[in-house]
Amino acid sequence: MFQMSEEQGQERCFRKRRAALAVALLIMADILQPDMNSLQVPGENNHISAPSSPSVGRNDCSIAPLTPSASPRPEARSRMAHAFSVVVAIDFGTTSSGYAFSFTQDPEAIHMMRRWEGGDPGVANQKSPTSLLLTPELKFHSFGFAARDNYHDLDPEEAQHWLYFDKFKMKIHSTTDLTMETELEAVSGRKVRAIEVFSHALRFFRVHALKEVKDQSSSVLEGDEVRWVITVPAVWRQPAKQFMREAAYLAGLVSPDSPEQLLIALEPEAASIYCRKLHLHQVIDLSLRPMTNGLSLESDGCRPFDSSFRQAREQLRKARHSRTFLVERGTGELWSEMQTGDRYIVADCGGGTLDLTVHQIEQPQGTLKELYKVSGGPYGAVGVDLAFEAMLCQIFGEDFIKSFKAKRPAAWVDLTIAFEARKRTATPGRSNALNISLPFSFIDFYKRYRGESVETALRKSNMNIVKWSSQGMLRLTPEAMNELFQPTINNIIKHIEELMQRQEVQGVRFLFLVGGFAESPMLQQAAQNALGQMCRIIIPQDVGLTILKGAVLFGLDPTVVRVRRCPLTYGVGVLNRFVEGRHPRDKLLVKEGRDWCTDILDRFVSVDQSVALGEVVRRSYTPARSGQRKIIINIYCSVSDDVVYISDPGVRKCGAITLDLPDALPGTVDGAERSERREIRTTMQFGDTEIKVMAVDMATNRTVRAAIDFLSN
Repeated sequence: MFQMSEEQGQERCFRKRRAALAVALLIMADILQPDMNSLQVPGENNHISAPSSPSVGRNDCSIAPLTPSASPRPEARSRMAHAFSVVVAIDFGTTSSGYAFSFTQDPEAIHMMRRWEGGDPGVANQKSPTSLLLTPELKFHSFGFAARDNYHDLDPEEAQHWLYFDKFKMKIHSTTDLTMETELEAVSGRKVRAIEVFSHALRFFRVHALKEVKDQSSSVLEGDEVRWVITVPAVWRQPAKQFMREAAYLAGLVSPDSPEQLLIALEPEAASIYCRKLHLHQVIDLSLRPMTNGLSLESDGCRPFDSSFRQAREQLRKARHSRTFLVERGTGELWSEMQTGDRYIVADCGGGTLDLTVHQIEQPQGTLKELYKVSGGPYGAVGVDLAFEAMLCQIFGEDFIKSFKAKRPAAWVDLTIAFEARKRTATPGRSNALNISLPFSFIDFYKRYRGESVETALRKSNMNIVKWSSQGMLRLTPEAMNELFQPTINNIIKHIEELMQRQEVQGVRFLFLVGGFAESPMLQQAAQNALGQMCRIIIPQDVGLTILKGAVLFGLDPTVVRVRRCPLTYGVGVLNRFVEGRHPRDKLLVKEGRDWCTDILDRFVSVDQSVALGEVVRRSYTPARSGQRKIIINIYCSVSDDVVYISDPGVRKCGAITLDLPDALPGTVDGAERSERREIRTTMQFGDTEIKVMAVDMATNRTVRAAIDFLSN
């Protein structure tokens, strides 16, 4: 497929080196969504220059915005400066994960990963459980089904020394002070650095994906010919995104010196990108599907489609290669019903989070425009699992459940697996109870712990919706399953309803339900009942793989989302002329006979502001003293735009920009021969999935090493 002559190989090598040099000059650091704001600087009025030292106390330098720009400005930058041969996407989910890839010479074919060994009976194993097993010496042992099965087979006493991690992705979302030292707790109670757990998992996927890519490629692929894409929830803030990037560096996916080789894809965006390609026979339209016990009356669950040619092609595709999906070059027929300006919502209902994004498709090019900032929260399928655990605590006692998890960790995992299998079969109209097998060690441990039987505990709990079977099973009545599902489902529906009531989202025609939890008939019927009169509700076939396929398409064309909305207000702290009656007296700073107001927020971007791909924000800063080799600029953020000072409620320090200054050339600004300040021109991009920063020394036109850090806060 990729055979070429020696001359062609030399030419491509030359182009790659030239492209890599261009990228190195343009991209000095990658980060994730906006989180900026801090610096002591004079500059509310563009003509005000800064004193040489007022900010030294806070930032060890004086930073003067010599040429501030009020809003982002467009600046064309190529996202495909490097020629990649293959794109590999990793969908790192809370409950399950997987990978897919596509060769750039054949972008219409998306190759899914091999079927995983193991798995639960009756459950499709298109992806692997996000489970990791480390040895007592903290070495990698296994991932996915293998990790789960090996942990299950350990002796109970031995299992307490091993480290088993399950659904650990949620820790990154829930940790407010995420750093490189943040720890994760294994089922056994032992702790290890989170960055090591994530890097082990990513390294596992790197090895498996590259092996499969090489098996399907006729040429030898170099490491820099692979573009990697990792998916993250859109509601994740900058520290979590940077954390995933750092884990990828540690796992060896890419080098920190080649940040452009790795893309961070937002999960609902990826789903939206793939949904553009859908044909009518590839979706389930809930508005056209009668529901009986939560199931479609149609045999295949799909809307009838009269194109025998495409159906024949689909059948041919399945017969040829069950793991290869064909996508169209343009958009699918679903979009033929949409006019320019029509809007739709993608609700990514995953294992850990709910992600909502509002897009508008731009005809005829098929690019996407985000209409409202991403929203959502921790309302994923894990919420049902937590409700089940809370129910067990109510019946058997929280102290017992805690002790059982610590003393019999493998048996606890068995119980959660048993519940997961039954959870997937729950339907709204079900009339009979669901049986969940209790491990023998649970029954035995409870007898020893309490001195009474499990059946006695159930009777004493007065929980009539849970029964006991003489066959050693908990019988959850339909009312019990309803009680477990409803809190999470209600949060999802409430969030979508609130979003659809906003002025910016009026006129939505479609609601796409994607993610693993979207497979649940419980959620499907609740969405149709509550939202079916407001828009058409569409569920893609293989809904659990929608994000993964879209992530591959995003890697092939990262410019497909043309406009995004800022999730937060970002800026830095600056000094401005003090105005009596306007500025509070406690902000007054007198320096060299002049009155300055401290802590004013100099905005880079505002919350929910539209920022196009390639638009930049520029600021210029100057060192406080001759010979200074580093400028550190604190970044502040807020969920509101109604803030004036970095000390206002709701404003917090979230990161820092670091500029490593090169030695000044003889006779230039840093020397004694010239008196004007040395200007460092900093350029920031906010329209991407990550925040990027670049810097140039204006006196010498030399690149300044620049980076944004959200993890050392």
